[in-house]
Amino acid sequence: MPGPVFPAEIGNWIEGREVPAVAGQWFSKLNPHDGSEICRAARSQADDVQRAVDAARCAYVAWSRLPGVRRGELLTAVVDAMAARRADLAQVVALETGKSPSAALGEADAAIALGRFMAGEGQRMYGRTTTSGAPNRQTSTVRQPLGVAGLIIAANTPIANVAWKVFPALICGNAAVLKTAEDTPITAWLFAQIAHQAGLPGGLLNVVQGLGREAGAPLVANPQVAVVSFTGSTAVGREIASVAGARLARVSLELGGKNPFVVCDDADLEHAVKWALLSAFSNAGQRCAAGSRLIVFEAVYQRFRDLFVAGAKQLRVGPADGDDFGPVINQRQLERILRVLERAQAEGAVVLTGGQRLMDPAHRNGFYLAPTVIEGAAAEAEVSGTELFGPVASLYRASDFESALALANRSPYGLTACIHTASVHRAMGFVQRVEAGVAVVNAGTYGSEPHMPFGGVKASGNGSREPGTEALDVYSSLKNVVVCTDPARL
Repeated sequence: MPGPVFPAEIGNWIEGREVPAVAGQWFSKLNPHDGSEICRAARSQADDVQRAVDAARCAYVAWSRLPGVRRGELLTAVVDAMAARRADLAQVVALETGKSPSAALGEADAAIALGRFMAGEGQRMYGRTTTSGAPNRQTSTVRQPLGVAGLIIAANTPIANVAWKVFPALICGNAAVLKTAEDTPITAWLFAQIAHQAGLPGGLLNVVQGLGREAGAPLVANPQVAVVSFTGSTAVGREIASVAGARLARVSLELGGKNPFVVCDDADLEHAVKWALLSAFSNAGQRCAAGSRLIVFEAVYQRFRDLFVAGAKQLRVGPADGDDFGPVINQRQLERILRVLERAQAEGAVVLTGGQRLMDPAHRNGFYLAPTVIEGAAAEAEVSGTELFGPVASLYRASDFESALALANRSPYGLTACIHTASVHRAMGFVQRVEAGVAVVNAGTYGSEPHMPFGGVKASGNGSREPGTEALDVYSSLKNVVVCTDPARL
């Protein structure tokens, strides 16, 4: 791997310049593969957040008045610069997350694709023209920016998460303050560097490093932040909704998932197993869209179980391109998963494979969990209803379609869902009745595209959708324009 493209200390980006935290404090970012320190990042506090918000407010004035087409041209230049440095972006993503270089490169390309799509929306800031009930009166709607957007992201797909929020916020005419994930500080730092070198005006995108309570909370509470968009846990999302909602800020929440993967008795089992393994274990299960609840018809349960467990045992764990998935993001997350698994076994669940931290010489210094499959957990058990964000899948039996659907919906979450069946009747019945924001037939529970909306119901979100053109509804408001004419003056 080439040498690092970042300094030993990662600061904030405020007003187009890299600056340390006001208090001069730092925190360590550890490599999830071997536990070594990669860098130190600025440990920001409320004063740093306020500086970033002030810079964004100043930059907003000129940016919001710029035509959407021109904003799109400037953002296209940023995307082109990302494409020119995609290898650098992938290198940083792989280092910070422990995923393979090829997976990191795929993520960088997905972020670039999202940026291109959103930059193009500058040419399509559609409103609508409609009729009025009164004569000599014309009515229409136009989109307008909100002001300063507070963006808070997760670490699981860091450059994709940056792109999902920054590009739609900016194309709508807002300025942004991005509070990046503490586990992936370099990715956001590098993105900001690329954006500013590509000509993005200073202060338009400000990146604040730091811990959630110390840097994220002040951003959410700041009365000058018009919209808060958050991707992360449901527990934190509830707090954000309470704080930002109390001051009537707009809030977009993309939260957790405990997603069902239903296998019917007429499914192509080998195909279903392939997608189940990917849904449960790719990216070390660190997807809000991970398929962690495998609901299998009784008639094919044993056969599917044997194939799935055998497949899980063959998965290669490590950071190389020949590996299937890497470590979880940090020690705290690894220990949390192990505690939940321990309690699940105490309640009667059986671990069919995995269930332990990998302690061989190649893995023991990192945050590696063996691919884990359990069965026998009750639908009401903690392990069945808690998003673990790790490589853990649970098997459940269902007698028929109705019982499988009922179990799929028996969850506090409702983000994604999948069914494997040869029946168009079962497929259409499932996608219509499953309680989820995304429903998939005969593939995986994940795989969003730039032009399609993503989000969930119940504890998986508050009804907003990002990306797709629906993201414009998060970051802009509609103004009703009424023009009255006087026929006598024609």
